[in-house]
Amino acid sequence: MAFLLNKATALSHFRSHSQKTEDSFSLSRRGFHVEPGPREKALLADNPSLKRFKSHKRNVWRLKRVGDVLTIVVVAGCCYEIYVKAVMREEARKQAAANEIA
Repeated sequence: MAFLLNKATALSHFRSHSQKTEDSFSLSRRGFHVEPGPREKALLADNPSLKRFKSHKRNVWRLKRVGDVLTIVVVAGCCYEIYVKAVMREEARKQAAANEIA
C-alpha cells in the first residue's frame, strides 16, 4: 500500500514539475516584437525597377496548369508505349508458337 502512495505522489510531482517547465518554455519561445530599423525598412520597400520581375498569380497558375498537362501527356505516352511493346511481344510469341507447330 505504501508503494502505491509513493507512486501516486511521484506522479503528481512529475505533473506539477512538467507544468512548470512548460510555462518556462512557452515564455522563452514567445518572441518580442522589435520595430525594424531603417535598413530593413529600405529592403522591404517597393522598388519600381524590380516590378517587371515579379510574377503574377494568374501567370503562375497558368504555367502550373501547362506543366500538369504536359506531365499527364508524357505519362500517358509512356504507358501507351509499354502497352504496345507488350502486345507486340505477345503477338510475336503466338506467331512463333504457330510456326513451331506447323
